[in-house]
Amino acid sequence: MNELTPYLITLWEQALEIWLAGGWAMIAIAVIALVMFGLGVHVYLRLAGKGFTTVREKKWRHWIKHPEKRKGPIGELLDFATSARTLKDSSSLFDEMRAVEISPFERDLRVMKICVSAAPLIGLLGTVTGMLATFAALANGSGGDKTMELVAEGISEALITTETGLVIALPGLFLQYQLARNLDRYKAFLAHLETVCNQKLYKQTHKKKASA
Repeated sequence: MNELTPYLITLWEQALEIWLAGGWAMIAIAVIALVMFGLGVHVYLRLAGKGFTTVREKKWRHWIKHPEKRKGPIGELLDFATSARTLKDSSSLFDEMRAVEISPFERDLRVMKICVSAAPLIGLLGTVTGMLATFAALANGSGGDKTMELVAEGISEALITTETGLVIALPGLFLQYQLARNLDRYKAFLAHLETVCNQKLYKQTHKKKASA
């Protein structure tokens, strides 16, 4: 650990130096990164907490017939879904369930998608301002060391912001794609749950009609 500490300090100093060289655009990129990855972690944890990947179908099918054994998020969904008395009521309940369960995830994923698109654009804007600073230094400078220093700072700002924007956007894109796939699995689970509940309700309705 003692040998690793100087290396980490050096790495932090280099990262800070690069960060400061990127100019104002780095602040905007940092805000975008915090929003994007913060939402990503939030969506991942909420989807994982729904329990649709951990509770087997055989188990929750058993819970439909035995309400007293239901537990967790899936049990709460079943309590809500099985309260319908007709197929029309069941359809309305599942529409309401999808609105409550799915809409927040879709909203967060849309924001993530915007952040993925915005990060490289902000980096490109930083590139433009860096090149403008470079041209201004060439136009106003006298060609000495001071001018070359200003030119180097402008070029450095232009390259760093572009690279940072891409470094933020690429993992954000993969994260957003993976979370969207997980959300599609949850949608498929709800659709399957609706089918099973409607089948049970349909059989119950016909048994009552047959016995009447």
